[in-house]
Amino acid sequence: MANRKFKTEVADLLHLIIHSLYSNKEIFLRELISNASDAIDKLRYLSLTDEKLKGFSFEPRIDISFTEESPRTLTIRDNGIGMNEEDLNSNLGTIASSGTRKFLASLSDEQKKDSNLIGQFGVGFYSAFMVASRITVISRKAGEDKAWKWESDGESSYSIEEAERDGQGSTIILTLGEEGEQYANRWELENLIKKYSDNIAYPIFLEYDQVHYDNEKKDDKGNALKTTEHKVEQINSASALWKRSKSSIKDEEYREFYKNSFYDSEDPLFYIHTQAEGATEYTTLFYIPAKAPFDMYYADYRPGVKLYVKRVYITDDDKELLPSYLRFVRGIIDSEDLPLNVSREILQENRVMVSIRNASVKKLLGEFRKISENNPELYAKFIAEYNRPLKEGLYSDYANRDALLELVRYKSSTEDGFVSLKDYKSRMKEGQKAIYYISGGKEEVLRTSPLVAAYREKGYEVLIMGDDIDDIVIGTVGEYDKTPLKAINKAGALDDLRNDEDKAKEEAKKPVAEKMKKALGDKVKDVVVSSRLSSSPAAVIFSDDDPSMQMQRLMKQMGGSDMPEIRPLLEINPDSPVIARIENSDDEDYIAALSSVLLDQAMLQEGVMPSDPAAFAAALTKLLS
Repeated sequence: MANRKFKTEVADLLHLIIHSLYSNKEIFLRELISNASDAIDKLRYLSLTDEKLKGFSFEPRIDISFTEESPRTLTIRDNGIGMNEEDLNSNLGTIASSGTRKFLASLSDEQKKDSNLIGQFGVGFYSAFMVASRITVISRKAGEDKAWKWESDGESSYSIEEAERDGQGSTIILTLGEEGEQYANRWELENLIKKYSDNIAYPIFLEYDQVHYDNEKKDDKGNALKTTEHKVEQINSASALWKRSKSSIKDEEYREFYKNSFYDSEDPLFYIHTQAEGATEYTTLFYIPAKAPFDMYYADYRPGVKLYVKRVYITDDDKELLPSYLRFVRGIIDSEDLPLNVSREILQENRVMVSIRNASVKKLLGEFRKISENNPELYAKFIAEYNRPLKEGLYSDYANRDALLELVRYKSSTEDGFVSLKDYKSRMKEGQKAIYYISGGKEEVLRTSPLVAAYREKGYEVLIMGDDIDDIVIGTVGEYDKTPLKAINKAGALDDLRNDEDKAKEEAKKPVAEKMKKALGDKVKDVVVSSRLSSSPAAVIFSDDDPSMQMQRLMKQMGGSDMPEIRPLLEINPDSPVIARIENSDDEDYIAALSSVLLDQAMLQEGVMPSDPAAFAAALTKLLS
């Protein structure tokens, strides 16, 4: 017998589960039954596709039994793929996902009480330690002769040794502790199976002894004669809910299927069930979780869609089933036309799968739009969780960009909450030439920009694009409904609000702009006069082809530390008294100090520290004195 230490992450996870995580410990049975179902799924698939296992015949089933005498035990047995020594060690001794480890480290004490979390990790087996003082797993891999026993008390180590088992599959024996004794009970188990696992696609049998009392017959003491009958009874309905007609499924069934299949304790925001017939036959059942998946922004995020072919499970780990910006979607794709031996590589290029994927994306985006039009309150909840990934689609999914432009939402300088591009356009002033926006910083910084204030005072709405992704995405969009999108902090928007009087005034102030440009030298690309500004003396903008401050920071973080510094344009207000002082002064030192302070002040309003804080402080002190 080989004793082995748990990897550190597993030991931490076990401690978290046993001492604080699960507020609803009955979830353990759902997790173990789900694992058994997955094991059968894998064997069914391999028996159709793997040369070594082709023709492997078995009747899929899950059996549950228990003992009421001390020590009480609960046993879950399946005839799925099974595990060998290596599988037991890797599956029950470590956690594969780095995202799981990162998320565990980030949990607050309050979050650790969420009974939904472990299922999301894909390591629900360990939840059994909440009710068991010891767990024994006896498993034999399909196609192999040896069986192996894994055993642990959930502390720091486990053992693996050879064992005996008739046929392939796994048997999990829980020696129930004080916290789990209630689960050695027929009625408790039957209720939990129906509650959590009724839609598992394979029959779940419960074995129990039923006691009968015959009052017509007495024992030696005059008591009714007791007889015991051993019964094996199927508990679940074992039907694939997504294959049933939509009219026959109740809302409550849809919600329960989601919670039980995708390890969520909350109801989904909404679901979309499609049964397509014709050249390509397939069924999809998609759910939108009420809360964004915890790993949505991890590189090793766990996909949420399972692929079946004629109800045979194929994979739940393929990121190509839907585009990455829809990675928050949970659900089922079941095709009638795909070959059962389809590989992950072939899947990406298979004509049928490409057709299903494209149709599914259009269906999802179409349903999102319907909800936005018919149920604004529900759509607001959706946008609060998934606005950012939809924006990723603007950048990555050109074919559906027009549909996505109707779905994304932005903050506004004049309206509360989120607004759509369609709503913005309906409010445009007569003669307005573009949809105006500002990006390149956090929302609170962008809102206080003197440029936003200038447009607001002139009666123009400005979209506040404060997501870090906005700066990357919006420049690739160009226009909405034949109306150009213009960044007010780029030089391209300077001419839009000018009239002939403004142009004349700006022309008259060019000498002071040249004076400031000379004083600032290579700190700026240029100094330009603009009548847009009203209350502020100056603002920082950039040439249309240059990245914003935020984009520059992102590029440097991504390895562009040696990229040249992008110099801004300094936009000055011709009506400002501060600009008039520079215009009327011949003191070069004063002009240099005031110009430098104006530039650094404008940078601060963009949320950027002056490049030389000491020089800024010195120039400010000089001016004040």
